Amino acid sequence: MKTNELCADIGYLSLNHFGEQLCGDHVEVLETPETNSTVVVLADGLGSGVKANILSILTSKIISTMLSAGLSLEESVKTVVETLPVCSVRGVAYSTFTVIRITNNSRAEIIQYDNPKTIMLRNGKNMELAFEEVNIAGKKINKAETQLMENDVFITFSDGVEHAGVGLSYNFGWKREDIVDYMSTFWDVGFNAKTLSTILLEHTDSLYEGKPGDDATVCTVRIRKREPVNLVIGPPANRDDCTKMMSLFFAKEGKHIVCGGTTSGIAADYLKKELRPSLNFSDPDIPPTAQIDGCDLVTEGVVTINRVLDYAKNLLDDNNAYQKWSCKKDGASLIARMLFEDATDINFFVGKAVNPAHQNTDLPITFTIKMQLVKELSECLEKMGKRIKVCYF
Repeated sequence: MKTNELCADIGYLSLNHFGEQLCGDHVEVLETPETNSTVVVLADGLGSGVKANILSILTSKIISTMLSAGLSLEESVKTVVETLPVCSVRGVAYSTFTVIRITNNSRAEIIQYDNPKTIMLRNGKNMELAFEEVNIAGKKINKAETQLMENDVFITFSDGVEHAGVGLSYNFGWKREDIVDYMSTFWDVGFNAKTLSTILLEHTDSLYEGKPGDDATVCTVRIRKREPVNLVIGPPANRDDCTKMMSLFFAKEGKHIVCGGTTSGIAADYLKKELRPSLNFSDPDIPPTAQIDGCDLVTEGVVTINRVLDYAKNLLDDNNAYQKWSCKKDGASLIARMLFEDATDINFFVGKAVNPAHQNTDLPITFTIKMQLVKELSECLEKMGKRIKVCYF
């Protein structure tokens, strides 16, 4: 497979030490298009609270910035060692860290200092990485490299994850092999990286009985094939542009989502297919879907997209709504799964016609709101790492 057909889906989430407002762990992701490389750094600051938070942020930013700029690992680690303090009481390091550097979406380098060993799942099975130990600036650093294949999953985490359950569910914490077994169950379900991280962290929180004794962070990297998804919403401002809009929309490779009643009618006319509405209200607050041969999904417009936007904002936050959209059958959940999990590249086709039905003063839906919904959703999807293109008609 060509390297440009693969991409890295990256998602992370943290739990704060019980009683702390700030997390002592920090994840930094930097992409360098010029070299087609991505650097992911998970840093675990010493202790917890404000001090740990500052140390982890500085560590992750220094390492990611220097590696992305093309500087060597030795220079990056040496800079961190010389820049940040060592604890005067314990005489130990400012922050531990894990680095995953991906080049051309074909090769990964894993660099670790005192963090739990990164888990790699290939075909759902644990694949032990061949780490070698090197000494850099007086620190023992473990390094490993591997060629990448589609569906490889890397799970890296701070020691707060392994310590979960100490004295509660487990005598000595959650063993690495237990974490591997647990996450192997979800390998081929199709969850995105953020949801995989959420699943592991939710279980970690339950082992702490909701009161984490340490900061806990999970960062997942999922190597996947690029998948385009196209979404059209609203008729064009000029009715004469309907054919042009639909021909461009359906000419695009990938799945096709049609949103809006008027838009659905235009799509059905263009395809010369029947529009078949459904009366199945999977969610009483979301209008039912419809079917058109040649379309992957047909839904109502603004109300449905507004719910998708809510799910997108939640995914970027604590992602606790994934249990809703990941399994429900309403239009918003179906769109969410296609955009959040299936898609890597998303093309929006947005019609700028003003819908007469939305001019009723009793309805809080306006043309401006539709444009704003698409804008906010696009921004959320970009933050998820999706490639977004928006065309207006």
